Amino acid sequence: MKHHRTSRTSALLAALLLPLTLSAEPKKFVFDSEAWEEGEPPAEVFVVEGKFSIAAKDGNKGIQIGVGELVEANALLGDSARGSASIEAKVFATKQGRSFPRFAIGVHGQSGYRLTVFPAKKELQLIKQEEVVKSIPYTWTSDAWLKMKLEAKKVAEGKWTVTGKVWPATEAEPAEAQFTVEDTTLKGQGKCSIWGTPFSNTPILFDDVKVEVE
Repeated sequence: MKHHRTSRTSALLAALLLPLTLSAEPKKFVFDSEAWEEGEPPAEVFVVEGKFSIAAKDGNKGIQIGVGELVEANALLGDSARGSASIEAKVFATKQGRSFPRFAIGVHGQSGYRLTVFPAKKELQLIKQEEVVKSIPYTWTSDAWLKMKLEAKKVAEGKWTVTGKVWPATEAEPAEAQFTVEDTTLKGQGKCSIWGTPFSNTPILFDDVKVEVE
């Protein structure tokens, strides 16, 4: 009798834990701009600040940060993470004279990590809560599509690994990340994001945006 009671208890616990296990599966979002009308961005692009639109470049539509006020434009995409998160995007921007744009992708909301291309400083920067955590020399190429990828993975309770990489869109993704940092203070909550400041008075275009969150 005791054996049957134990079996029923185990079965009940398994049934209760099953939904929790399923809910922990990562959610994936692919933002296909080709399906959107040009003009105002759809509800999937939650604009926090700046001038965003859906526009075409080289026959492909993308999420565009337009020229105007020199604010740090940003928009949120996908569901809010409660754990690991990653974002990948293809970005096109143009310099004008000696003026350069600045752009980034981010995870875990406004105060999470950002992978930033800062051409005026010839740097790649990893930023958290507006502070530069790490920077490396980087020479950006104007008028060329660039791929960016940022991941924050929870490797254990209270332990995170954050990686970031950029590479020309015409080339394969490199195996090694340019940035790898460990973090024990990350909350791991919030949506992924795209950022840009058109200092060069030219638009910044994001395409093929892929988001994955737990």
